[in-house]
Amino acid sequence: MRFRLHHIVALLFIIGGVFTLQAIFAQQSKRDLEKKREKLLKEIAETNRQLKQTEKNKNATQAQLEMLRKKINLRNDLINSINTEIRSLNGEISRTDKSIDSLESQLKQLRSDYENMILFAQRNSNKYQTMMFVFAADDFNQAYKRLKYLQQLTENRRNQAEMITATQTELSGKKKDLEQKKTEKTGLKISQESQKKELVTEKEKHDKLMANLQVSEKALRKRLDEKMKAKKRLENSIAALVRKEIEAAKKKAVKAGKKNVTSENVFTLTPEAQKLSNSFASNKGHLPWPVEKGTISETFGEHQHPQLKNVTTKNDGIDIRTSKGGTVRSIFNGEVTGTVHLPTGSAVIVRHGEYFSVYSNLDDVYVKKGDKVTTKQNIGTVKTDSETNNADLNLQIWKGFTKMNPASWLAQK
Repeated sequence: MRFRLHHIVALLFIIGGVFTLQAIFAQQSKRDLEKKREKLLKEIAETNRQLKQTEKNKNATQAQLEMLRKKINLRNDLINSINTEIRSLNGEISRTDKSIDSLESQLKQLRSDYENMILFAQRNSNKYQTMMFVFAADDFNQAYKRLKYLQQLTENRRNQAEMITATQTELSGKKKDLEQKKTEKTGLKISQESQKKELVTEKEKHDKLMANLQVSEKALRKRLDEKMKAKKRLENSIAALVRKEIEAAKKKAVKAGKKNVTSENVFTLTPEAQKLSNSFASNKGHLPWPVEKGTISETFGEHQHPQLKNVTTKNDGIDIRTSKGGTVRSIFNGEVTGTVHLPTGSAVIVRHGEYFSVYSNLDDVYVKKGDKVTTKQNIGTVKTDSETNNADLNLQIWKGFTKMNPASWLAQK
C-alpha cells in the first residue's frame, strides 16, 4: 500500500507539471493573439473613419477604392487571426479534456485504494487484536516495527483522504475552466461570423465602385505621370540637399586636417556626430511616429498600380495617413539640413549624424535650415489632397545616400 501511494503522488506531480507548462505557453499565445485582434480592430476602425471622411468628397472615388481595399485586407487578417484563436482554444479544450479524464481516473483509483484501507482498518479495529499483533512479536525490534507499521497505515489513510479532497477540488476547477473556454470559443465564432458578413458587404461595395468608376485609363495614366514628375522633382531636390550637406562636411573635415575623408564616414569623424549616429541606430524599432495618430497607407518599395496593368510605382519611404491638418514631429534629435518648397508640397530634411529623416507632403513648415530639433518636436503640418481629401505624410530614412525602410525603424503600435 505504501509503495502505491508513493508512486501516485509522483505521478500527480509530473502530470501537474506538464499541464502547468502547457497552460503557461497557451496563455502567452492567447495574450499575443488577443493583442493582434485588438490592433486589427483599431486599424479597421481608423480606416473606416478615413473612408467616411473620403466619401464626403464625390470626386474621390479612387481614394475610396484604395481605402476599401485596405479595409478588406485588414478584415481578412482579422478573420484569419480569429481562426488562429479558435484553433488555439480547441487545443486548450482538448488538453483540458485530457486533464479531466486523467484526474477522474486518478480519483477513481484513490477512492478504491482508500476503500481498501478502510476495510483493512475495520477488520483490524479491535484494540485487543492490535495489542496482540504488537506483543506477539519475537523481540523488541519486531514489536517496534509492527507498531510503526500500524502508525503508517493511519497516516496513509489521512494522506489518501487529503489527496482525494485535493483532486476533487482540482477536477472541479478544470471543469469550470473548460466551460469558460467553451463559452469563449462560442463568442469568437459569433465574432467571426459577424466579420465575414462585414467582409461580404465591403467586397460588394468595392466591386460596385470598380464598376462605376468613370475614370478612363488614359486619364489615370496622365494623372499618374503628373504625380511621378512632381515626385521626381522632390526626390532630386532632397538628393541635392543631402549631397550638398555631405560635400560641405567633407570640405570642413579636410580643412580641419582629417584624413581618409569619404562620403560614407564624413558624418562620424567627430565624437559628437558618432555618438548621435550610434544613438539613432540603437533606437531602430523604437523611434516615435512622426504623427500622433496615423496608419501606414503605402509601404516601402515597389507596388503594382491598383488599376493600371503592368504599371508599378516606387515609394522611397512610407506614406502615413493621419488627420486633416495633422502635426508632423521629428522622430529623433538632429539638425535641419534644409527645406524644399514645391507647388505640390514642402519637405523637411533632418540630419542625425550619418542618418537623415525626410518629411514630405507638408503644408506649413515650422523650422528652417540650421535649426536644432528634438525628438517629437513639431516641424510642420501635413498637406491635405484636395482631390482625395486624404492627409498622407511621406517619411523617408536615409543612411548617406542609401534609402531604408522606415517601417522597421518606428515603434510597433
